[in-house]
Amino acid sequence: MLYLVSTPIGNLGDFSERAKNTLETVDLVACEDTRTSGQLFMLSGIQVKATTPYHEHNADVARPKLIEKLKKGVHIALVSDAGTPLISDPGYKLVRDCQKNNIPVTTVPGANAVLSALQLSGLPSDTFLFAGFLPNKSTARKQTLSTYKDVPATLIFYETANRLTSSLTDMLCVLGNREVAIVREITKKFEEVRRDYLENLLSFYQVNEQPKGEIVIVVDRKSQIEQPQPEDLETLITETLTHHSVRDTVDIIVGLTGLHKKEIYKKVLDLKK
Repeated sequence: MLYLVSTPIGNLGDFSERAKNTLETVDLVACEDTRTSGQLFMLSGIQVKATTPYHEHNADVARPKLIEKLKKGVHIALVSDAGTPLISDPGYKLVRDCQKNNIPVTTVPGANAVLSALQLSGLPSDTFLFAGFLPNKSTARKQTLSTYKDVPATLIFYETANRLTSSLTDMLCVLGNREVAIVREITKKFEEVRRDYLENLLSFYQVNEQPKGEIVIVVDRKSQIEQPQPEDLETLITETLTHHSVRDTVDIIVGLTGLHKKEIYKKVLDLKK
């Protein structure tokens, strides 16, 4: 059998007894990073029989070998570096191949950053969409965000600390000024939830030091924002220009107001002069 075993995302106390027993009982543990998992097992007092790497770079080669072992009666557990396997990793292909070969698969549930962030965000949780990591480049990131713009659900993304402000900028441009929660270091000592409107959060992180640790961005669904009056629009553009280029300012104001891009572009150039 293949066991999909969840591990803690921070606090070691979240390691379930069933997860520990499973890891000690199986013949082999497939790890996203054997060093990371080895350290986790040591700190948690878990003695596994053997480990093997299974990650996105070796999955195509390692997967057939794992399937052959499972066919021969070897019990294998799959773990990621932290949290629930198959969330933003290639584990689903291993599950699919097990199903094709009539190999039983079960789950040992536990900690999960997506659901934990949604719980802590204070945003609607009745319908949500998890989209993993956004692309590195701004153009590709905006294109991806545009596909989610009109989805009637709370949006959840993983992000790294060094890309946070650039991602928030693109979200403001594409999604508009929605309410957002930045949830980081979940279950760890410096766990933090900062919820505000995108514009305010972006200004905060532009002025303050970039946050550290693992970050989840939770974005509220699309809402109707009243279009600003002309004098308010000029103030909004002027304030935005102090922190952004003309191009980004145009995108941000369009996202905030829903006004036509050419109209905003002309207004921005006039005020710039």
